[in-house]
Amino acid sequence: MKLQTQLPLENQVPAINYHSKLVLLGSCFAENIAEKFSYYKFQNKVNPLGVLFHPIAILELLTRAHHNTPYTEKDVFFSNGCWQSFQAHSRLNSTSQSEILKDLNTALKSTQNQLKTASHVILTFGTSWVYKHIESKTIVANCHKQPQKEFEKSILSIQQLQESFNAILSILKAFNPNVSVIFSISPVRHLKDGFVENNQSKAHLIAALHSVINITENTYYFPSYELLMDELRDYRFYKEDMVHPNPIAIDYIWEKFKSIWIHTDANPIMQEVSQLQKGFAHKPFNPLTPEHATFLSTLAKKAQALETQFPFMKF
Repeated sequence: MKLQTQLPLENQVPAINYHSKLVLLGSCFAENIAEKFSYYKFQNKVNPLGVLFHPIAILELLTRAHHNTPYTEKDVFFSNGCWQSFQAHSRLNSTSQSEILKDLNTALKSTQNQLKTASHVILTFGTSWVYKHIESKTIVANCHKQPQKEFEKSILSIQQLQESFNAILSILKAFNPNVSVIFSISPVRHLKDGFVENNQSKAHLIAALHSVINITENTYYFPSYELLMDELRDYRFYKEDMVHPNPIAIDYIWEKFKSIWIHTDANPIMQEVSQLQKGFAHKPFNPLTPEHATFLSTLAKKAQALETQFPFMKF
């Protein structure tokens, strides 16, 4: 079992440091973790097509990237005053067909480039439930609030999920044979499916993931779902919707992830970056004082020193 619940041995597990290049794909929680990486100025890219909740949506993106299959007019549709794609999140919507196709293919090219150099890919799955567009007979990433009668809802079986995970791993290894893949299940509960249905969905993901991880090299599991369900176990760790984890829960899970996956050598740099971030965010009572000018000058020098050491950092 490769369930990482303790600090990894540095000669066995490829820990993340400031030379690592990270790609994060999946649910809203993937974006929560990506925000932490961005705050500390790690090299990371997250969800080029926006939030993707289930494995089929991620596999569709990776397959296109692997085969270099561009998005065309048949991949978008016009509804409610804008162009949309069933394979992307609504944040890519546009009033222009040419613009959305440009954005989709830019995201595709970005995904290809990122996967070629990624040291770690972090995949976070939210659900096993999927919607098939009846007319096109394709499973969609996002229904975009189209009429329910246009879709068929079903749950992916454990076998279907296993096949999807194996296909995802095959593509990732084709891009980079040495990449480390960290799987996780989103702690966000999909209660619109129903309490029982949400638990069934998560159970399918858990069973399928562990069967794949146990037989595949350089694949690991981080228990974000279990941390919220079994360690925190209280509604005070949720936002007002009682579905999404709140900042306290996200910080807790991040600290667990950091202790497991981020190399201890990165800690001093993370502390330095955090101090700079807090300094730049500080709002002085009087910004015109000589003391504040000196403070800003000191911050700028420290930031420049870090940017010289790590050119990818920008403050």
